[in-house]
Amino acid sequence: MRVLAQFRQVFSAVRTNFHKLEEQVGVSGAQLWALSVIRDQVGLGINDLAARLNVRQPTASNLVKTLLKRGMVEVSRNGLDKRNVQLSITAAGLLAVSRAPGPVNGVLPHALADLPPEVLAQLEQHLSVLVVKLRADEQAARVPLSELVSGPLRL
Repeated sequence: MRVLAQFRQVFSAVRTNFHKLEEQVGVSGAQLWALSVIRDQVGLGINDLAARLNVRQPTASNLVKTLLKRGMVEVSRNGLDKRNVQLSITAAGLLAVSRAPGPVNGVLPHALADLPPEVLAQLEQHLSVLVVKLRADEQAARVPLSELVSGPLRL
């Protein structure tokens, strides 16, 4: 029961952070992370963005479509293949990133990155056992965390 309580604490902290982010910045956690990557890598394409966010290409494409509609990114098409796009952040996108109250990639990735390597390795090993026991969907590993925790939390 203590481990279940710890999972509840982790998910609650992540969800609370995402809600706070959306209130203060006006974009989802995944959108904010995408904006920061596009800011740091001008000219990035959709496939490269997907790889950097560790999401599937359609997910990255949907993020970009939303950010385009909101005027936070621009798309240019250079070269012979007009299907390939290059992304750049707009002033509105820069403003959103600058208003972020915490790490732009989220509190959980930030906290995991701060763990000592041996603790992180143990955590990975133990969570791998849990993932197998749950028969968890492998595709869920590439869904943005903000989409997984956005609804009511019921554990």
